[in-house]
Amino acid sequence: MHLQVVTLFPEMVGTVAEFGVVGRAMERGIVTLQCQNPRDFTADVHKTVDDRPYGGGPGMVMKYEPVAAALHAARDALPAGSPVIGLAPQGKVFDQETAKRLSELPGLILLAGRYEGIDERLIESEVDEELSLGDFVLSGGEIAAMAVIDAVARLLPGVLGDDSSAEQDSFMDGLLDHPHYTRPEVIEGRRVPEVLLSGDHARIAAWRLKQALGRTFTRRPDLVRKLKLNDEQRKLLDEYLNEHDSN
Repeated sequence: MHLQVVTLFPEMVGTVAEFGVVGRAMERGIVTLQCQNPRDFTADVHKTVDDRPYGGGPGMVMKYEPVAAALHAARDALPAGSPVIGLAPQGKVFDQETAKRLSELPGLILLAGRYEGIDERLIESEVDEELSLGDFVLSGGEIAAMAVIDAVARLLPGVLGDDSSAEQDSFMDGLLDHPHYTRPEVIEGRRVPEVLLSGDHARIAAWRLKQALGRTFTRRPDLVRKLKLNDEQRKLLDEYLNEHDSN
Protein backbone atom coordinates (compact mmCIF):
# COMPACT_ATOMS: atom_id res chain seq x y z
CA MET A 1 0.00 0.00 0.00
CA HIS A 2 1.22 3.49 -0.89
CA LEU A 3 0.55 6.24 1.64
CA GLN A 4 0.88 10.00 1.26
CA VAL A 5 0.30 12.43 4.14
CA VAL A 6 -0.23 16.13 3.57
CA THR A 7 1.05 17.79 6.73
CA LEU A 8 2.88 20.85 8.04
CA PHE A 9 4.87 18.50 10.30
CA PRO A 10 6.29 15.69 8.16
CA GLU A 11 8.95 14.87 10.77
CA MET A 12 6.20 14.12 13.27
CA VAL A 13 4.33 11.78 10.93
CA GLY A 14 7.54 10.12 9.82
CA THR A 15 8.12 8.68 13.29
CA VAL A 16 5.29 6.18 12.74
CA ALA A 17 7.53 4.45 10.20
CA GLU A 18 10.42 4.06 12.63
CA PHE A 19 8.90 1.56 15.06
CA GLY A 20 6.87 -1.62 15.42
CA VAL A 21 4.37 -2.87 12.90
CA VAL A 22 4.57 0.03 10.45
CA GLY A 23 8.35 0.01 10.59
CA ARG A 24 8.41 -3.69 9.66
CA ALA A 25 5.90 -3.09 6.88
CA MET A 26 8.16 -0.40 5.47
CA GLU A 27 11.25 -2.62 5.70
CA ARG A 28 9.45 -5.41 3.85
CA GLY A 29 8.25 -3.08 1.11
CA ILE A 30 4.60 -3.73 1.94
CA VAL A 31 3.96 -0.06 2.78
CA THR A 32 5.49 3.11 1.38
CA LEU A 33 5.04 6.44 3.15
CA GLN A 34 5.78 9.93 1.89
CA CYS A 35 4.77 13.35 3.22
CA GLN A 36 3.88 16.50 1.29
CA ASN A 37 4.33 19.77 3.17
CA PRO A 38 2.08 22.64 1.95
CA ARG A 39 4.88 25.06 2.85
CA ASP A 40 6.86 23.61 -0.04
CA PHE A 41 4.16 24.81 -2.43
CA THR A 42 4.07 28.46 -1.40
CA ALA A 43 5.44 31.37 -3.42
CA ASP A 44 6.28 33.94 -0.72
CA VAL A 45 9.46 34.20 1.30
CA HIS A 46 7.64 33.44 4.55
CA LYS A 47 6.08 30.22 3.15
CA THR A 48 2.65 31.35 4.35
CA VAL A 49 0.05 28.59 4.61
CA ASP A 50 -2.60 30.29 6.75
CA ASP A 51 -4.63 33.49 6.92
CA ARG A 52 -7.29 35.17 9.04
CA PRO A 53 -10.84 33.78 8.73
CA TYR A 54 -13.49 35.68 6.83
CA GLY A 55 -16.18 36.84 9.25
CA GLY A 56 -13.70 37.34 12.05
CA GLY A 57 -13.02 35.15 15.04
CA PRO A 58 -9.97 33.65 16.73
CA GLY A 59 -7.24 31.62 15.11
CA MET A 60 -6.13 31.13 11.54
CA VAL A 61 -7.32 29.03 8.60
CA MET A 62 -5.16 26.94 6.27
CA LYS A 63 -5.15 28.49 2.80
CA TYR A 64 -6.60 26.72 -0.24
CA GLU A 65 -3.73 27.10 -2.72
CA PRO A 66 -0.75 25.48 -0.93
CA VAL A 67 -2.83 22.65 0.49
CA ALA A 68 -4.41 21.93 -2.89
CA ALA A 69 -0.99 21.90 -4.55
CA ALA A 70 0.33 19.48 -1.94
CA LEU A 71 -2.70 17.23 -2.47
CA HIS A 72 -2.17 17.25 -6.22
CA ALA A 73 1.47 16.24 -5.76
CA ALA A 74 0.40 13.43 -3.47
CA ARG A 75 -2.25 12.27 -5.94
CA ASP A 76 0.25 12.25 -8.81
CA ALA A 77 2.47 9.89 -6.81
CA LEU A 78 -0.24 7.33 -6.09
CA PRO A 79 -2.10 4.75 -8.18
CA ALA A 80 -5.66 5.36 -9.35
CA GLY A 81 -8.28 4.59 -6.74
CA SER A 82 -6.38 6.24 -3.87
CA PRO A 83 -8.85 8.55 -2.06
CA VAL A 84 -8.15 11.71 -0.09
CA ILE A 85 -9.06 11.23 3.57
CA GLY A 86 -9.38 14.34 5.71
CA LEU A 87 -8.71 13.97 9.44
CA ALA A 88 -11.16 16.31 11.14
CA PRO A 89 -13.55 16.43 14.14
CA GLN A 90 -16.58 16.53 11.83
CA GLY A 91 -15.62 13.23 10.18
CA LYS A 92 -17.12 9.81 10.70
CA VAL A 93 -15.58 8.06 13.70
CA PHE A 94 -12.76 5.80 12.52
CA ASP A 95 -13.37 2.16 13.45
CA GLN A 96 -12.13 -1.32 12.59
CA GLU A 97 -14.58 -1.76 9.73
CA THR A 98 -13.24 1.42 8.16
CA ALA A 99 -9.67 0.22 8.67
CA LYS A 100 -10.49 -3.04 6.89
CA ARG A 101 -12.11 -1.18 4.00
CA LEU A 102 -9.16 1.17 3.60
CA SER A 103 -6.66 -1.71 3.77
CA GLU A 104 -8.10 -3.08 0.53
CA LEU A 105 -7.22 0.08 -1.41
CA PRO A 106 -4.02 0.59 -3.43
CA GLY A 107 -3.19 3.79 -1.60
CA LEU A 108 -4.39 6.62 0.63
CA ILE A 109 -3.83 10.35 0.90
CA LEU A 110 -4.27 11.51 4.49
CA LEU A 111 -4.84 15.24 4.97
CA ALA A 112 -3.80 16.53 8.41
CA GLY A 113 -5.32 19.90 9.19
CA ARG A 114 -4.01 22.51 11.63
CA TYR A 115 -5.10 25.81 13.22
CA GLU A 116 -8.86 26.40 13.12
CA GLY A 117 -9.21 24.20 10.06
CA ILE A 118 -8.86 24.24 6.28
CA ASP A 119 -10.68 26.47 3.81
CA GLU A 120 -13.99 24.68 3.29
CA ARG A 121 -13.76 25.02 -0.48
CA LEU A 122 -10.81 22.64 -0.46
CA ILE A 123 -12.76 20.10 1.58
CA GLU A 124 -15.62 20.33 -0.89
CA SER A 125 -13.49 19.99 -4.00
CA GLU A 126 -10.61 17.71 -3.00
CA VAL A 127 -11.55 15.49 -0.04
CA ASP A 128 -13.38 12.21 -0.63
CA GLU A 129 -14.05 11.31 2.99
CA GLU A 130 -13.47 12.72 6.47
CA LEU A 131 -12.56 10.65 9.54
CA SER A 132 -12.27 11.46 13.22
CA LEU A 133 -10.71 9.55 16.12
CA GLY A 134 -13.56 10.57 18.43
CA ASP A 135 -15.27 13.38 20.24
CA PHE A 136 -12.25 15.26 21.49
CA VAL A 137 -9.94 17.96 20.14
CA LEU A 138 -6.35 17.49 18.96
CA SER A 139 -3.96 20.25 17.92
CA GLY A 140 -3.81 18.82 14.41
CA GLY A 141 -4.55 15.82 12.25
CA GLU A 142 -1.08 14.25 12.44
CA ILE A 143 -1.81 11.95 15.40
CA ALA A 144 -5.04 10.85 13.72
CA ALA A 145 -3.17 10.17 10.48
CA MET A 146 -0.61 8.08 12.35
CA ALA A 147 -3.38 6.10 14.03
CA VAL A 148 -5.01 5.37 10.68
CA ILE A 149 -1.67 4.31 9.19
CA ASP A 150 -0.99 1.89 12.04
CA ALA A 151 -4.50 0.41 12.07
CA VAL A 152 -4.52 -0.10 8.30
CA ALA A 153 -0.94 -1.37 7.96
CA ARG A 154 -1.40 -4.20 10.44
CA LEU A 155 -4.22 -5.60 8.31
CA LEU A 156 -2.07 -5.96 5.20
CA PRO A 157 -0.92 -9.52 4.39
CA GLY A 158 2.62 -10.21 5.51
CA VAL A 159 2.91 -7.31 7.97
CA LEU A 160 2.33 -9.28 11.19
CA GLY A 161 4.39 -12.32 12.00
CA ASP A 162 1.20 -14.38 12.06
CA ASP A 163 -1.65 -13.11 9.88
CA SER A 164 -4.16 -14.71 12.28
CA SER A 165 -3.07 -12.15 14.90
CA ALA A 166 -4.98 -9.44 13.04
CA GLU A 167 -8.01 -11.68 12.70
CA GLN A 168 -8.16 -12.06 16.49
CA ASP A 169 -7.73 -8.38 17.33
CA SER A 170 -10.38 -6.45 19.22
CA PHE A 171 -13.26 -5.22 17.03
CA MET A 172 -12.48 -7.59 14.12
CA ASP A 173 -15.71 -9.49 14.83
CA GLY A 174 -17.43 -6.54 16.47
CA LEU A 175 -16.32 -7.56 19.99
CA LEU A 176 -13.62 -6.50 22.41
CA ASP A 177 -10.79 -8.98 22.77
CA HIS A 178 -10.75 -11.69 25.44
CA PRO A 179 -8.27 -11.51 28.37
CA HIS A 180 -4.70 -12.71 27.77
CA TYR A 181 -2.30 -14.47 30.14
CA THR A 182 1.31 -15.64 30.04
CA ARG A 183 3.83 -17.21 32.43
CA PRO A 184 4.17 -17.53 35.38
CA GLU A 185 1.04 -19.48 36.17
CA VAL A 186 0.52 -17.78 39.55
CA ILE A 187 1.24 -14.12 40.35
CA GLU A 188 0.52 -12.81 43.88
CA GLY A 189 -2.07 -15.52 44.35
CA ARG A 190 -3.83 -14.85 41.05
CA ARG A 191 -3.92 -17.95 38.86
CA VAL A 192 -4.31 -18.32 35.12
CA PRO A 193 -7.84 -19.65 34.41
CA GLU A 194 -7.77 -23.45 34.49
CA VAL A 195 -9.34 -23.82 31.07
CA LEU A 196 -6.31 -22.18 29.43
CA LEU A 197 -4.08 -24.90 30.89
CA SER A 198 -6.35 -27.76 29.83
CA GLY A 199 -5.09 -28.24 26.29
CA ASP A 200 -8.72 -28.60 25.22
CA HIS A 201 -8.87 -26.26 22.24
CA ALA A 202 -12.65 -26.38 21.92
CA ARG A 203 -13.13 -25.41 25.59
CA ILE A 204 -10.52 -22.67 25.27
CA ALA A 205 -12.22 -21.23 22.18
CA ALA A 206 -15.60 -21.25 23.94
CA TRP A 207 -14.12 -19.60 27.04
CA ARG A 208 -12.45 -16.90 24.99
CA LEU A 209 -15.65 -16.15 23.08
CA LYS A 210 -17.60 -16.02 26.36
CA GLN A 211 -15.11 -13.56 27.84
CA ALA A 212 -15.18 -11.40 24.70
CA LEU A 213 -18.97 -11.33 24.72
CA GLY A 214 -19.18 -10.55 28.44
CA ARG A 215 -16.44 -7.94 28.36
CA THR A 216 -18.06 -6.18 25.42
CA PHE A 217 -21.54 -6.32 26.98
CA THR A 218 -20.34 -4.81 30.27
CA ARG A 219 -17.86 -2.27 28.89
CA ARG A 220 -19.20 -1.39 25.44
CA PRO A 221 -22.89 -2.40 25.26
CA ASP A 222 -23.25 -0.19 22.19
CA LEU A 223 -21.13 -2.69 20.26
CA VAL A 224 -23.27 -5.64 21.28
CA ARG A 225 -26.42 -3.83 20.19
CA LYS A 226 -25.01 -3.69 16.67
CA LEU A 227 -24.58 -7.47 16.50
CA LYS A 228 -27.02 -10.26 15.78
CA LEU A 229 -26.00 -12.88 18.31
CA ASN A 230 -26.70 -16.49 17.45
CA ASP A 231 -28.06 -18.99 19.99
CA GLU A 232 -24.61 -20.17 21.04
CA GLN A 233 -23.38 -16.63 21.59
CA ARG A 234 -26.48 -15.74 23.62
CA LYS A 235 -25.96 -18.86 25.75
CA LEU A 236 -22.33 -17.96 26.41
CA LEU A 237 -23.23 -14.36 27.25
CA ASP A 238 -25.92 -15.52 29.70
CA GLU A 239 -23.39 -17.85 31.32
CA TYR A 240 -20.91 -15.00 31.68
CA LEU A 241 -23.49 -12.69 33.25
CA ASN A 242 -24.68 -15.40 35.65
CA GLU A 243 -21.11 -16.21 36.69
CA HIS A 244 -20.26 -12.59 37.38
CA ASP A 245 -23.56 -11.85 39.17
CA SER A 246 -22.68 -14.61 41.64
CA ASN A 247 -19.16 -13.25 42.33
